[in-house]
Amino acid sequence: MANIIENDFRRFDLNLLLTFRAMLEERSVTRAAQRLFLGQPAVSGALKRLRETFGDELFVRTPQGMTPTPRALELARQIEPFLQSLHHALTQPSVFDPARAQRVFRVGLSDSLELLLMPDIMARLAGTAPGVKLIARSTDSTRAAAMLDDGAIELAVGVFRECVPWQRRTPLFAWRFVSVYNPRLVRTRRKHLSMDEFLRHRHVLTSFSAELRGFIDERLEMQGLKRDVVFSSSNFATSPFIVQRTAAIATVPEFIGRVWRDTLGLALSPLPFDVPGYEVSLMWTAAHDQDPALEWLRREFADAFGTDDSTARTAS
Repeated sequence: MANIIENDFRRFDLNLLLTFRAMLEERSVTRAAQRLFLGQPAVSGALKRLRETFGDELFVRTPQGMTPTPRALELARQIEPFLQSLHHALTQPSVFDPARAQRVFRVGLSDSLELLLMPDIMARLAGTAPGVKLIARSTDSTRAAAMLDDGAIELAVGVFRECVPWQRRTPLFAWRFVSVYNPRLVRTRRKHLSMDEFLRHRHVLTSFSAELRGFIDERLEMQGLKRDVVFSSSNFATSPFIVQRTAAIATVPEFIGRVWRDTLGLALSPLPFDVPGYEVSLMWTAAHDQDPALEWLRREFADAFGTDDSTARTAS
């Protein structure tokens, strides 16, 4: 169907519609030419092509001027809304009214970020944009860029170390790893876990590969140390309940640890060794830079987490 439409448009000069409109209003080749700032032969030639295209005389010479045929009047009813819509699109800036909008957005993010972000975002939208719906699709830093390019998602949220030139990125918030545990089962001598206490207890790991070894284990091995990982999962759904009921420690991003602390009464502790910090960002394609609806949604995320969407940047 799309190829048929493209083939038809390639055979038809859309500029002819302006000649048709001028003829319809002026009922005169001379006055239509003056209106279009063209010579009379050019308008006569355009009229000839219009007649050939639509298989109708369209305008017939009468004592009252060039009178439109019934076919011309029928075409006018269809062409005029199209021209008005095209004119509006070319001259009026796009606007998005969240209070009246009916729009579905597809957002790609991990389950941990979904747990952190979506309750707050949906609470905001319930009051300001009741017709807006969000679909959360699972992704990570290795798949998000391709999903944006494929149109599977319109906005990605995550840790993105690289950003190709045709995509945009803006920071949302920074985070570090923390340890989470049940303070009634994991006893500490001080407010925070010491290295000895960290290594003495068993550990619960969340890893995309669902292996019993992850980034923290690599950092420990650099110091000649090793922890005891007894459970691994590719998502964050089960780990907090294991930690709640056993004397085990989970090392997770601080933002998910806070959710577990506030909902399950767990305790947080900074790691007893240095690890780098990370930044959660929003990412989208440059083709959507001027989409007022997506710009509004990015601003909702930025406002909810105290960042400025105007800092959007491309990666080199």
